[in-house]
Amino acid sequence: MEEFETKIKIMGTVTDITYHNDVNGYTVFVVDTNEEELTVVATVLDLKMGDRVEMVGDYVYHSVYGRQFKADFCNPLMPESVEDLYHYLASGAVKGIRESTALKIVDRFGEKTFDILQYEPERLAEIKGISLEKAKKIGKEYNAQYSTRALIIALSKYGLKTSECINAFDKFGKSAVKMIENNPYILCEGENRISFERAEQIAQMLPNKPSSQHRIEAGVLYVVTHNFYNGHTCIPLEKLFVPSGELLGENRDNIEIAIDNLLSTKRLVSEKIGSRDFVFLPEAYHAEKSIAKRLNVLLKFPPENPIDVNKYIEKIEKSCNIEYAEKQKEAIVTAVNKGVLILTGGPGTGKTTTLNGIINMFDKDMLDIALCAPTGRAAQRMTEATGRNATTIHRLLEVEWGENDKPVFKRNLRNPLDCQAVIVDEMSMVDIFLFSSLLEALPFGCRLIMVGDSDQLPSVSAGNVLKDLIDCGKLPVVQLKEIFRQSMGSNIVKNAHAIVNGEQIETEYKDGDFFFMHRHFPLDAVRTIKDLCTARLPDAYGFDPTTQIQVLCPSKKGDTGTVNLNQVLQEALNPSEKGKAEYNTGYRIFREGDKVMQTKNNYNIHWESKNDEGDGIFNGDIGFIEIIDIAHDAVVIDFSGKRATYSKEQLTEIELAYAVTVHKSQGSEFDAVVIPMISVNNKLCYRNLLYTAVTRAKKLLILVGTTGCLNSMIENNKTQLRYSSIKHFMLDN
Repeated sequence: MEEFETKIKIMGTVTDITYHNDVNGYTVFVVDTNEEELTVVATVLDLKMGDRVEMVGDYVYHSVYGRQFKADFCNPLMPESVEDLYHYLASGAVKGIRESTALKIVDRFGEKTFDILQYEPERLAEIKGISLEKAKKIGKEYNAQYSTRALIIALSKYGLKTSECINAFDKFGKSAVKMIENNPYILCEGENRISFERAEQIAQMLPNKPSSQHRIEAGVLYVVTHNFYNGHTCIPLEKLFVPSGELLGENRDNIEIAIDNLLSTKRLVSEKIGSRDFVFLPEAYHAEKSIAKRLNVLLKFPPENPIDVNKYIEKIEKSCNIEYAEKQKEAIVTAVNKGVLILTGGPGTGKTTTLNGIINMFDKDMLDIALCAPTGRAAQRMTEATGRNATTIHRLLEVEWGENDKPVFKRNLRNPLDCQAVIVDEMSMVDIFLFSSLLEALPFGCRLIMVGDSDQLPSVSAGNVLKDLIDCGKLPVVQLKEIFRQSMGSNIVKNAHAIVNGEQIETEYKDGDFFFMHRHFPLDAVRTIKDLCTARLPDAYGFDPTTQIQVLCPSKKGDTGTVNLNQVLQEALNPSEKGKAEYNTGYRIFREGDKVMQTKNNYNIHWESKNDEGDGIFNGDIGFIEIIDIAHDAVVIDFSGKRATYSKEQLTEIELAYAVTVHKSQGSEFDAVVIPMISVNNKLCYRNLLYTAVTRAKKLLILVGTTGCLNSMIENNKTQLRYSSIKHFMLDN
């Protein structure tokens, strides 16, 4: 492929392997090219000292390690001469063979050794000391390596990187080359898929043009998958034809044939919802259907022997010196006697007070309660609000690391949780797959209390779980609307409710907890945000610039996006200093003391705290870099008391967090929030994004920008719409 033709090609012999990750194949090694010894970074399935390797890539310069070769393609070559074969076998590359055995094999078979190992390995038993069973094992090991390396060579000419070749071998086995050359579009399906565009490029390079039907089916799947990643768990059938036709240049008849074939081979699933036919990716279909099935079972078997809860509520009110509103009492009664409840409401409406009342009632019944939330920060907030230990849903389900970086939960249908009530906070963030897994792990008779704000952004992943469950009308829902007296004086709370109702908000406050600073140019807004974070807010309110102040941006891009603001704020709040270690990744600099965020779930990172330890740092977790150990390629990050050590390769999952996107802030609260309100991309200019941002502030909120941008966001309520099917499946049962 053209991409490789412009790169540098190198061959050499491996003289040292300094690092290898068995999970993803990431390897750092040294190669002797006969001209120099070169440090190489590549993805390689299996590499041994003495291997001859062929590589394609570019030279890069590392600020600490100097000149390196970054290989997009790296293939360990099989030996070509008998002498090379002896050295290859003697190196221990094939299990069961060492130097003395390698010498005996080569002496016995000479030039025929290659064919013996590949086609007649049982003949190795002719050598004293090698049993027939051992001979077969040696042949199997040799052929596995031969097949993998031959496959990598065959597929690399189509521009597949080594990691992608390895994935193809894992999925399709020895037939991978033949299958891909017959239909390159199979690479667009399943885990570790490549893009449809790249499959198109491979198809153009093949000696024989693949079937047009394969192409059309892959294109349709691409459109459905694209919509899935945009939040839709399903898509109306009629909406598939136009985008598929534009992508493929095909007529409707051919696309209909492709859809029928995708449905018949179960690569898509169809369901009639109302009067319309919808299509799903199978995994989304099964997750939403499972959610509905499990919830309907919970509804059919409420707790036995309902009790008069009101007299106990009176006791709680007296002992805690509080007075519940009628809706709060309704929520407590429903939680106890129905066993399933959705508790929803905006800021200042008493969700936490109600939740604590429910917990007190469960304690009275001596129920074993599990508290959980979708993120670490949300779980921490839940702990602070209830005084009870709360954990992430992943940890509650005892997540383990599975294949292809997928979570596998030890707690499931066969091994349910050891509890009698589960309370989930921040339900708006919970996606269909996580919620389905949680429901499967609930023991029979377990109560389920779901707490959230349906006006916030839905989950980053596909679906709209909380809203669908509320809209279906089958689950008990208590919505708290009354703003309590202690919150009435908060302009943050008042304006948050106005935003939800689509009302323009007051911006000309002279005091209080809400301010709007008018700035008509992005660079002026940037200067103001910098001044607020570094001087004005710390001086006026005593807020710590990094732990208590958080900049929330609608977008990553532009002058007022997270990328630029992080650079500006890093230089202002944590500049380079003598004695302060820093690490340059090539596109960003990390320093000791930097505020950072984990950008994807990684269940494999080990952490330790004062009283505990575990595995898993999750998307959206915020921490601070404590130590950068250049000598040992290690970076220690403290995530709210959980100290985790990152390798330099894992730093690709970390970004600066002086400014973060609103989406990444879900489930968190900050003492002071600053939001740029200028030059917001139209695609991000919508109401529930603004509402989510505003409700992240506990004590102070400052908007910087134009009222025109603010009002545009308030007026736009369209992007809450997502195609999903939980409501349908709930009503269909």
